[in-house]
Amino acid sequence: MQRYLLKNGTVFDGSGTNGQVADVLVENGKIAGIGSSPMPPPHDCTVLDVSGKWVMPGFIDIHTHYDGEIEIDASLSESVRHGVTTVFLGSCGISMVMGPPENLSDMFTRVEGIPSTFVKPLLQRIKDWNSPEEYLQHLGKLPLGPNVACFLGHSTIRAAVMGLGRSLSSNVQPTNDELQQMNAILQEALQAGYMGLSVNLLQFDKMDGSEFRSRPTPSVYANWKEYRYLFNTLRQRGRILQTIPNTANPLTFFSFILESTGIRRQALKTSMLAMIDGKTVRGIHRIFGNSARLANRFLGAKVKFQGLPEEFDVWTDGLEAPFFEEFEAGTNYLHLINPDERSQLLLQPKFRQLFRKQWNRRIAPRVFHRNLKDTHIVSCPDDRLVGKSFAQVAAAEGKDVVDSFLDLLAKYGKSLRWYSVVGNDRPNELNWIVQHPDVQIGFSDAGAHLRNMAHYNFGLRLLKLVADNQAAGIETLTIGQAVKRITAELADWFMIDAGHLLPGKRADIAIVDPNHLTDEVCAIHEAPMPGLPEFKRLVRRNDAAVPYVFVNGQLACINGIMQPGYPNKPNSGGQVLRVSA
Repeated sequence: MQRYLLKNGTVFDGSGTNGQVADVLVENGKIAGIGSSPMPPPHDCTVLDVSGKWVMPGFIDIHTHYDGEIEIDASLSESVRHGVTTVFLGSCGISMVMGPPENLSDMFTRVEGIPSTFVKPLLQRIKDWNSPEEYLQHLGKLPLGPNVACFLGHSTIRAAVMGLGRSLSSNVQPTNDELQQMNAILQEALQAGYMGLSVNLLQFDKMDGSEFRSRPTPSVYANWKEYRYLFNTLRQRGRILQTIPNTANPLTFFSFILESTGIRRQALKTSMLAMIDGKTVRGIHRIFGNSARLANRFLGAKVKFQGLPEEFDVWTDGLEAPFFEEFEAGTNYLHLINPDERSQLLLQPKFRQLFRKQWNRRIAPRVFHRNLKDTHIVSCPDDRLVGKSFAQVAAAEGKDVVDSFLDLLAKYGKSLRWYSVVGNDRPNELNWIVQHPDVQIGFSDAGAHLRNMAHYNFGLRLLKLVADNQAAGIETLTIGQAVKRITAELADWFMIDAGHLLPGKRADIAIVDPNHLTDEVCAIHEAPMPGLPEFKRLVRRNDAAVPYVFVNGQLACINGIMQPGYPNKPNSGGQVLRVSA
């Protein structure tokens, strides 16, 4: 492997301490040395002057849905270009570990907003594994861009053991033998080095396909007996539960907090979605955060909330977003595939009555605020509407705002593209979230909701937030603490070998130019998806902010451009990271 000497950068090692100007020597995939500048360059060494830049461990993205994309473009360049050098697969109860390709596709594509015409034939063509160990071996044969660590999806193993139909039946629970089979698969996965199990209770994550279309994913149908049976294995092995409670029933958040407690038993390490200052219920993030702090301090719990260091902004084509699966009328609409049938449904008085009733229901818990004043039309065949809110359009037409909204949807369908901010819109509360000791910075959903959101560069957004707060004299994290939050803190909690910039460690390095942590980091763009060029996904573009990214000692990316020949073969770039059994 090539040698590199990174000269005169401000080095943050991931420990939370302030950065120090130093040189970093990279050799044979490792950090060979960190010393005071100038360090004499060894023979046959590429010297990179990084004066004025921040040199830090590569970022860790703890919540992605790259399970599909990694099979067509294992470089995962959209994350690597932003300094991410490790990603987690198997989130939200869904993983590609086992089962027929058709079942895996149907569980994955509608939930994650990825075309089934892309995922299903891909899996049918390439899938030759059917166990946790075989899946890791398969990943190890790919030319990975970043390192990869995995959760085992509960929906995946439930469907594999019970059969998809039974796993999606509310009146069917697994037999004792089936519970034991699921647990045996979990044990195998933990032995193979999976971090733990992911579970999803969200009612609005729906199945794709035809036979079981619009049913929630299999994990939703389990009862607490089943959950606890599997959780006990996680406790005994000291592994991790990643979970999404049922947002329609906020009590499930507290159920998982209590499940984590360690009084007279081993605590269950739990990483829960999500810590967001949502517009629907102001202050709920503080209730969750304070509850986690109390449980961790006094009840022996080990619970964390995943959160973003930025606005939770959403773009929508028509109604094509998960939030509109929160209520029956939205699901009825999205259940239909044919655009003409959708338009006809929107014009039916009975459907409109149901939609209006459910849309305007104020006491029902929900994620999307449903305030049509708080919207912005981005594009539409009628250019006169661009830049307006739906409320403004309705007022100009002299219509009821919901009627006007449905009329526009019926007329333009997915050609009507609009934008809204769902949460994290209050700077003081966002600053509170990123400083909270029981929040894990991440939750990018990279590889999913491709037309709805783009949080790939969350690490840069955190660094920008902290730098801006410091410039404004607002008490916040130090840069060293911010670096730790998205590197070593996560690596240590999830028990993976990453996140530390120290001699002898694997050389996963992000080099950040603080002078380019500007509003460009926040700007949204559209770009073709690798392997599916006709499909445009949302991305962020801040190439000057990350001049260099190293993975496993290889120079992977320069100013947003993946380097030719990286990764040139399996195990030369990103590695499959396994938790020690």
